[in-house]
Amino acid sequence: MAKRIQRAAPRPAAAAPATGPSAPAADAKKRIRGRVSRTLVTDFTIQLATLSEAGIPVVKSLSILEGQTRPGPFKSVLQALAEDVAAGTPLSESMAKHGRVFDRFYWNMVRAGEAGGVLDQVLYRLAQFLERAASIQGRIRNATIYPTVVATVAVAVVSGVIVWVIPKFREIFTSFNIDLPAMTQLLLDGSSFTVSYWYIVFGLPVAAIFGHKIMMRRSQPYRYRIHSLQLRLPLVGPLVGKSLTATFARTFGTLIQAGVPHLDALGIVRDATSNEVLLEGVESIRKTVREGEGIARPMGETGLFDDLVTNMVDVGEATGELDKMLLKVADSYETAVERRIDALFKLLEPALLILVAGFVGFIVVALFLPLMTIMSQVGNI
Repeated sequence: MAKRIQRAAPRPAAAAPATGPSAPAADAKKRIRGRVSRTLVTDFTIQLATLSEAGIPVVKSLSILEGQTRPGPFKSVLQALAEDVAAGTPLSESMAKHGRVFDRFYWNMVRAGEAGGVLDQVLYRLAQFLERAASIQGRIRNATIYPTVVATVAVAVVSGVIVWVIPKFREIFTSFNIDLPAMTQLLLDGSSFTVSYWYIVFGLPVAAIFGHKIMMRRSQPYRYRIHSLQLRLPLVGPLVGKSLTATFARTFGTLIQAGVPHLDALGIVRDATSNEVLLEGVESIRKTVREGEGIARPMGETGLFDDLVTNMVDVGEATGELDKMLLKVADSYETAVERRIDALFKLLEPALLILVAGFVGFIVVALFLPLMTIMSQVGNI
C-alpha cells in the first residue's frame, strides 16, 4: 500500500433478524450439521431464480427445491427456509439465520430484490456472481495441482534418499578411509542430522503450518501483517492487489445494481472480505462517505486502488452509472488476474523442476566424487 490508514475496528457481527424463527424452523436449524458447498448454493440460486421468474410463489419454489435435494445439511436448510417463509418471515430474514450457508452479501441482495419486487433478477445476478467467483477459484485450484504434485513427490524422494540411501554411502566412504570433498561432507552431515533429529526436521514445518493457520483464525494483528506482506511480495503482490480490486468492484457493483444504498453496500463489502487490509480500506472509505463525500477520493487515499480505478469510479459517480463502472472494473481486473495466474504458474513449473533437478544433481555429484577416488585406489592395488 502507498500508505497505511487508521486501523479499522473489529469486524462487527451481522445484526440479528428482527423476528425470531418459528418453532419448526428453529428445530430444523438445530438439526443442521455439516458443510454446504458453494456449488449447491449456486445451483439453488439459479433454480430459485427460474421458478421465481415463472411466477411460482417463493414457498412453493422452496418446497420444490427441497423435495429434489438429497438428504443432508442443505436439505435441512431448505426445509427451515420453507417453514419460515410459510409462517410469514421474509426470505432474506430467514436466510440470515443460516449464515454458514448464505452470507451477509447473499441475504442482503435477496432483501434488496424483495424490496424492489425484482427478486428473480437479483437472484440471477447472484448466480452470475457466484459462478464467476467459483470459476476464478477453480482456475487457481487447477493451476496449483501440478506444482503441488511435483513438490510433494520431490520432497518425498529427496527425504527418502537423505534418510535411507546416503547413510549407506557413509559406511562405504568410512571403510575406505578417504578424505571427502566439502560438498560430500556437507551432504553426509545433513543426512546424519536429519536421521538423528528427524522429529525436528519434519516436525517444525508441520508445526509452523498449523501454527500459522491457528494464528490466522484467532489473531487479527497477525492476519493484517500477513495480508500486508502479501501485497509487498514480488510477483505475488501485484496479483493479490488486482484480485482485491476485482473482489471489491464486483461485490460493491453488484450490491449497488440491486438497489442497496452505498453505505449499506460498503458495510456488506467490509464484512464479506477475509482480507484485513481490504477490510481496513473499505471501513475508511465508508467513514468518509458517511460524512457526505464521494467514493473516488477516499478510495485513492487507501492506496489499494490505482488511478484507473478511482477515475472510473469518479466518472461513474458523476454520470450516475457507478454500478456499471464498477462491474467493468471487475471484468477487466478479473481477466488480468486470470492471465497473471496462468503466466505465474507457467513460470513456476519449470522453475520448480530446475530446483529439484539442481538439488538431485548436487546429491549425485557429492556422492560420485568420493566414488571416483575409491575406484582409483582400487585400480592401484
